Amino acid sequence: VQLVESGGGLVQAGGSLRLSCSASGFAFEDYGIGWFRQAPGKEREAVSCISTSDGVTYYADSVKGRFTISSDNAKNTVYLQMNSLKPDDTAVYYCSTHHNCPAVVAGWGDHWGKGTLVTVSS
Repeated sequence: VQLVESGGGLVQAGGSLRLSCSASGFAFEDYGIGWFRQAPGKEREAVSCISTSDGVTYYADSVKGRFTISSDNAKNTVYLQMNSLKPDDTAVYYCSTHHNCPAVVAGWGDHWGKGTLVTVSS
């Protein structure tokens, strides 16, 4: 199993980024795939998750209305569209997978990517 994140970078507050999580080695269409983030000195935080079988999504309160998660099952890729970015969104963003989103959000992911850095300047 491999998860590879991409799309991070430096953006000004109010800007947008789209992160991608490309997956391989498992039945992508029947899993929960989620995004976490960890800022320096802070605990890891579950940001969002999508069930690839039925499209059910989860969002942390801190990102509701600004971030949108989606999946392209044909490409085995999950996206996180991040709009109206704030300096507090600065973190390394990781994707993780488990059989369902509640397990992913609880931090019980079976597999994790290496992360992509998002920096939001004020």
